[in-house]
Amino acid sequence: LYMFLSDLFMSLCGLLLVGCFIYTCGGTLKGRNGSIESPGFPYGYPNGRIQLIFLSFAIEEEYDFLSLYDGHPHPANFRTRLTGFQVPPPVTSTGHVFSLRLTSDFAVSAHGFKLNYEELHSSSCGNPGVPPKAVLSGGGRFAVGDRVRYSCVPGYVLDGHATLTCITNAGNAAVWDFPAPICRAEDTCGGTVRGGSGVVTSPGYPGNYGNQADCTWILLAEPGDTISVIFTDFQTEEKYDYLEVEGSEPPTIWLSGSNVPSPIVSNKNWLRLHFVTDGNHRYRGFSAHYQGKQKSCGQTDICVQTRPYIHTYTEH
Repeated sequence: LYMFLSDLFMSLCGLLLVGCFIYTCGGTLKGRNGSIESPGFPYGYPNGRIQLIFLSFAIEEEYDFLSLYDGHPHPANFRTRLTGFQVPPPVTSTGHVFSLRLTSDFAVSAHGFKLNYEELHSSSCGNPGVPPKAVLSGGGRFAVGDRVRYSCVPGYVLDGHATLTCITNAGNAAVWDFPAPICRAEDTCGGTVRGGSGVVTSPGYPGNYGNQADCTWILLAEPGDTISVIFTDFQTEEKYDYLEVEGSEPPTIWLSGSNVPSPIVSNKNWLRLHFVTDGNHRYRGFSAHYQGKQKSCGQTDICVQTRPYIHTYTEH
């Protein structure tokens, strides 16, 4: 259980080594004259909100999850549950306490997560985040009146509002006028994919794929590594539309229908995915997360277990 408090106690400052805001609030003044400033002047006094900014996120879909509580970890304060392999957008509390609870099973172990946290000034909307394949311009302190603009890298199209403005809502809190947009892949069909991890989807996903599709993807990992593929969604016309996977054990796997397949691991540093559809019914298709992995420990291998990203403290 991780608990973040913006009351500026010593336990907060020593928790994650991310930095703390130190304000002077109150005291005894002596002398014939002087001045008094509210905490944080002129940038606004602290209102106790906390923002979490995720830097990395990889948790086994559905079976492992991170629960966020807007306050102490009580069911009434439940905010959201995060799982999967997409980096979540920034999350901002409404009060001065944020609690996180990580739950995992005994099966697949993913990389986990890493985040930064910061206390927000009363006039700041906080970082709106940069979705995958997006580019953010503008911003500054993300204060009331500031604007940011989003665009997508080549091969992706923007879905949502390109421009966001930091405004004050009815509760006198600084908020963005719209949620951050996302970047969707243009209709692509196959190709060679390199990199440590990513997502492969059927053409048009999450919309329906087209008829007469014939797409081939080659997933490449570093030499000596293997590739694991974890399906998060799968729906094709059974027997007629299918995904063929080569390079695993067994050497060829044929997938069709509406059951989400089990994870697949390559024998070497590559996997070949071949997606074929006929001219009749169209379905949603598939979405799969792939990740390069070092080969399992053997007699000549050295295994190193990494530490968790963030430390915890015991609640008293």
